[in-house]
Amino acid sequence: MLTAYGALAVTLMMVFYSLESRSRWFTFAFAVACLASSLYGWLAGTWPFGVVELVWGLIALRKFVQRQSERVSSDRRRPT
Repeated sequence: MLTAYGALAVTLMMVFYSLESRSRWFTFAFAVACLASSLYGWLAGTWPFGVVELVWGLIALRKFVQRQSERVSSDRRRPT
């Protein structure tokens, strides 16, 4: 079960990473998949993998927040 979970998490990471340019929500989904992959690494006893995926997840969450704030800023500048 743990191997299947890890394979699913990494597969979702790749899918969401490839779709990131389409929506900021794919960036968020990528971050969640990275965190799920990190959990797999810790559960499997491969803590270096868990650390790297945790860092990627945090980077992706930061990117999501930045894209969200850019969207809010551009909405404010748009004339009504």
